[in-house]
Amino acid sequence: MLAFATEPHLDDEPGRLAALERYAILDTANEPQFDRITALICSALDVPMAAVSFIDKDRQWFKSRQNIAVAETARGIAFCDHTIRQPRAMIVGDSRRDPRFAENPLVTGAPHLLSYAGVPLQTPDGYNVGALCALDTRAREFTRSDIETLANLAAVAVDALEVRSIANYDQLTGAISRRAFLSQLDLAIGRRRARRHLAVLAVCDLDYFKRINDSFGHDGGDAVLRAFGQLCRSLLRKDDFFGRIGGEEFGLLLSDTALDDAIEVVERLRTAVTEMAIPALPGIRITASFGLAGLDPDIGDNAHWMKTADALLYRAKRNGRNRCEHAALPE
Repeated sequence: MLAFATEPHLDDEPGRLAALERYAILDTANEPQFDRITALICSALDVPMAAVSFIDKDRQWFKSRQNIAVAETARGIAFCDHTIRQPRAMIVGDSRRDPRFAENPLVTGAPHLLSYAGVPLQTPDGYNVGALCALDTRAREFTRSDIETLANLAAVAVDALEVRSIANYDQLTGAISRRAFLSQLDLAIGRRRARRHLAVLAVCDLDYFKRINDSFGHDGGDAVLRAFGQLCRSLLRKDDFFGRIGGEEFGLLLSDTALDDAIEVVERLRTAVTEMAIPALPGIRITASFGLAGLDPDIGDNAHWMKTADALLYRAKRNGRNRCEHAALPE
């Protein structure tokens, strides 16, 4: 079997889930770079099915799949859940003869998986966040060459994750890009449709930022943005999202949060901004204005949600800046 260069953290499940969360890959749309990998596996290994699989807390989710009918399965029946628990490839030549899988519903029922080969998708810091796998409805042996091909393509898949992650982040502030942030808004709206889901969008603008750039140049402006980004990332929870919408405008997506709780969070952040020390600009005081909009039933898409929060942000600007504005809380 092929060993990996980095010793995986096999016993650190919280760290593994955090590593998966950092990629912001779950429940995203198909992307051609991953679909090309799974198509190549089917061709190179002569298998009818292949997948790029990520193992979440309670489920297996497929970023790309070939000839697999479902987008996700319960984690408890996932072959790939076994793969991520070891440092190297997992091979199952005949699942009917393997006590781990003989009674698995994916074996006894559709799609009747009889053989499997999977290689962990290991992050550069050693976490197995998922697996690249080849699946067949016939019992068969996978050769060393097959596993080498899978391992090489798994490395390509991880590289694609890393490139995707870099493209989705603003290097100056550490915020996710506008595109990535809007995708998170779409996912929150989708979760609300599927089940009751609370979320609040806060749109933020740094007050009088043009004066900073005019007085201290873009280096001074960058110092402010960098400090603001560090502050936001230090105060928000791991399940929240911090995005740079453009220039000095940012978005905060507070997940599983009611509006009254979100107001408290954002007020703490607003106060912290006024106390923010910027070494490159000693004595300069920064303030920020915020508009908060809950995920109300009439919010149909990210544009509607953004427009609602933006209107409240503009109200904060009109009312004197350095304040939070939000829709009235229900009685």
